[in-house]
Amino acid sequence: MADKEHIDIRKSPWLADFPIFKNVKVNGKPLTYLDTSASAQKPQSVIDRIAYNYSHEYANVHRGLYSLSEHETAFMEEARAKVKDFIGAKDSSEIIFTKGATEAINLAANTWGRQNLTAADEVLITEAEHHANLIPWQLLAERVGFTIKVAKVTDTGELDMDSFDALLSEKTKLVAVTQMSNVLGTIMPIKDIAKKAHAAGATVLVDGAQGVAHTIVDVADMDCDFYAFSGHKLYGPTGIGVLYGKKHILENLEPWQGGGDMIKTASFRGSTWTTPPVRFEAGTPPFVEAIGLGAAIDYLTAIGMQNILNREEKVFSYLFEKIQDVEGARILGKAKEKGALVSFVIDGINPQDMAMILAQLGICIRVGHHCAQPIVERFGLTATARASLGMYNGTDDVDALIGGLIKVRDMLK
Repeated sequence: MADKEHIDIRKSPWLADFPIFKNVKVNGKPLTYLDTSASAQKPQSVIDRIAYNYSHEYANVHRGLYSLSEHETAFMEEARAKVKDFIGAKDSSEIIFTKGATEAINLAANTWGRQNLTAADEVLITEAEHHANLIPWQLLAERVGFTIKVAKVTDTGELDMDSFDALLSEKTKLVAVTQMSNVLGTIMPIKDIAKKAHAAGATVLVDGAQGVAHTIVDVADMDCDFYAFSGHKLYGPTGIGVLYGKKHILENLEPWQGGGDMIKTASFRGSTWTTPPVRFEAGTPPFVEAIGLGAAIDYLTAIGMQNILNREEKVFSYLFEKIQDVEGARILGKAKEKGALVSFVIDGINPQDMAMILAQLGICIRVGHHCAQPIVERFGLTATARASLGMYNGTDDVDALIGGLIKVRDMLK
């Protein structure tokens, strides 16, 4: 791609790949979709791959001795290999398919956490965590009795490393941290966190739900022990997620859910378990969704993630600057390392009222606490507005948002 300074950011060159933008109008106005952090729109290639699978290839995976089942199993395993390569894992057996990042973290909590955490231990998280990386540990702590410690976030939205260092100790058995905050946009220093955690003897879990779409992920380089993400935020289908785990860790874990496929032997006298990753994929897995995720990875890889991120960075810089130009606007989080989302409030305007008026103009943003209530409250708020970018956005979308915000301010001030 051309040098980053010469990238045209007015309208996305990939916009035409996403049929929803051709098919949907709101009150006669074009769709301005700025809610990718909640869920990304889907390119035609992903939609076509899923439709073709249901129309021409569908059969349940594993053990079917007929061609449809054998081919479908192969397609699912090809998707697993694509995920492995996309996130830099070493072996396909380290890739567990789940229904999303939330289930992936719950899986880690109910396998590794259940086997390894005791009442004497501590789990270290941050103020910036999504509920999906808070509630599973709280539920387990209620049963086991360990203590959850919370590292602070600075006023600029960065992780307070002094706070993190002070809380990390020989009692810390797990560090569970978001790669990119879904409220602040902050990209956490995962390599540094992992290095310090491992030196203290702790295991590291990374919530990559936002990070996987807005960074180049290399789990081997960051040296995390677990990495969780959802397919629907990566331009793939809903109902599919991934838990990456280092091979030697997964091999020593008991299953969380029991049922078909995950057994080696089953009898009324007792049962034994098969090897990872199938050990953790009880029942019929979301194999069509996995194939769709593989198609999304094919699409992104063909374009090049770095090309996407180069352009996204420039569009986000424009968004960040223009939001600050709106009278009365206040942004949460001004970290040096940020992904392509911005949470903000406008003095005197209720975020829900703002979003409802924007919706009539065809502008889609998210409002609320974004399933990360503690970090919103840390900044003295109960709700914010959030605009988040995808690869289909350009500065034309930002201009539409800013124009809409000016109308909102004029109506409600």
